[in-house]
Amino acid sequence: MKTLSKVAITLLSMMMLLPSTTHSIVVESNESYIKSATFLSEEFEVGPGKIAVKTLLDIDFPKGHIGVKSFDVEVVDEDGKSVPLYEAYLHHWFAVKYIENITMSHYIKQSHDLRNGIEFERNDGMCQGFLLPHYWGLGGESRGTSSNLPNPFAVELGNPTKLKDGFKEKWLFSIMVIDTRGAHDRKGCSECRCKLLNLPKNFYNVTMGINGQLLPRNYKGGLFCCQDNLQCKLRNDFHGPTRKLSLRYKIRWVDWDEHQMPLRFYILDSTDRVRSNGSTLIHDCQAEYTIPRNHNSDSPHVKKANIPMTKGGYLIYGTAHMHTGVVNTTLYGQDRRVLCTSNPKYGTGKEAGNENGYLVGMSVCYPKPGSIKIKDGEILTLESIYENKFRTGAMGHFYIYLADQIPNKNLTI
Repeated sequence: MKTLSKVAITLLSMMMLLPSTTHSIVVESNESYIKSATFLSEEFEVGPGKIAVKTLLDIDFPKGHIGVKSFDVEVVDEDGKSVPLYEAYLHHWFAVKYIENITMSHYIKQSHDLRNGIEFERNDGMCQGFLLPHYWGLGGESRGTSSNLPNPFAVELGNPTKLKDGFKEKWLFSIMVIDTRGAHDRKGCSECRCKLLNLPKNFYNVTMGINGQLLPRNYKGGLFCCQDNLQCKLRNDFHGPTRKLSLRYKIRWVDWDEHQMPLRFYILDSTDRVRSNGSTLIHDCQAEYTIPRNHNSDSPHVKKANIPMTKGGYLIYGTAHMHTGVVNTTLYGQDRRVLCTSNPKYGTGKEAGNENGYLVGMSVCYPKPGSIKIKDGEILTLESIYENKFRTGAMGHFYIYLADQIPNKNLTI
């Protein structure tokens, strides 16, 4: 559990805080014990070339002591129609858990002041500060990547015995959507290349990076050049209307009982520069990186991180959050055994979910429960491979769900 750290303030300062009202579209039940609801977030406005970086507080979320089975998101327009990536590129969406002091709720809603009354509860991953804190989140590959967790496993939420007195559990969305209609370089705009954006003249004199220092002049692109309301450079002859978009998200869950098995969720980062200070491990995740073009080789670009797992478990689910240009991502055990390889799916058409040349999905690993066990203290190797092309804002995040025990067997960690 974390209060608002300096890193959190830096990241959240990049986001425009909007009113917290969201609207439920439909509630259904697809099985006798699995419930399902589809929600629509509040709208946010974009125009040709415009970047929207938003924090949507207090989103609709199932109540009570539950186990979440899946969480799926896509971008839709005012009419509820799916918007293709070549019009509005979903760079990322993150669902972040926080608890709010009940006595401060009205003040927070009116002021959007997150410095008091809120504590963030991040996932089990090891990255420092407020980096990669979410429980669910992907990007342009969202429509084609399964988030389903096999029975009887689920993410346990809303346990009243674990909630601090005077607080209630809430969720927020952190999102980045880039309207690339009319962009001079549509793909470069979606990679947040600084030279393709109309940046303020004093940008490098005032913009802080992840380490809390001024952004270096050789920063070519990524999260810090894609700030809310900044503009990608447009073709001279292009004119287009503004539009309002929303996130449509579907959550499936079960009421928690003795038949459910809880999972721990980890986000591993291939930029994690792990080092030690005596007996203390320090994780130095960068969250993104630049891939330089290597003209002397046709070999793909490989990024590796060796990440110690303090607490292991049985691998139940694994996939990667990557960007266009990815070849694949593999997680290895300490003995170099393959734990999971996540492969990309690229679109071939025009319709939403199959956009030509875009990354539209990542494969998911579902090992037979009990077949893959990560030991306590085991050092995992995460290897992210991209094409040998210049790319900014590349990401290599790997998502794994671990269980302490598996059904019908007396196995514990």
